Amino acid sequence: MKNVGNLKGVFVVLVLAGLIIAYSVHISNKTRGKEEDGAVKASVVTEILDRNLNTNYPQTRKEVIKYFSEITQCYYNEEYTDEELIALADQMLRLYDPELAAFKSHDDYIADLKDDIAEFKFNNYTVSSFAPSASTDVEYFSEDGYDWARIWCVYTIKSGKNYKPIQEVLILRKDDRSHWRIFGWKLVEKEQ
Repeated sequence: MKNVGNLKGVFVVLVLAGLIIAYSVHISNKTRGKEEDGAVKASVVTEILDRNLNTNYPQTRKEVIKYFSEITQCYYNEEYTDEELIALADQMLRLYDPELAAFKSHDDYIADLKDDIAEFKFNNYTVSSFAPSASTDVEYFSEDGYDWARIWCVYTIKSGKNYKPIQEVLILRKDDRSHWRIFGWKLVEKEQ
């Protein structure tokens, strides 16, 4: 009987040692994985810029608004070079309807964008979050031979510890490739 008790004790010690080793390996791999992820993980700006809109254009109105809003967040929340800002602006322009994109020259668009971003950052604002309306809340209509959609999006603007919701209505027009393009938007005024 004494041998059985000793075997149980040895077995328990071996199991505990195995668990400790397995846990140590798990923690080591988890830490190493985070380091590797940090080394190869792309920045938010890079992720936005890596999307090829020629082959991967957003399929729905809501996806167009989501990508538009992600670029907007990059403008106001992220750090980037001048070259990356121009690339972000070019991505945004690819979402625009050709009539909207032609409204300003590329240089004027970039200059106005830089001024807007500078003012936003000067006031210590960031775009905390955004929420497009549900698909059931989209208004559709046809006019001048085009299909149109009106969709709302709420942006939460943060300044210090304060948050303020801003609601915009965006108008999209379907192009000849059945892609929804942003035709324009405006701030929704609160009723008083």
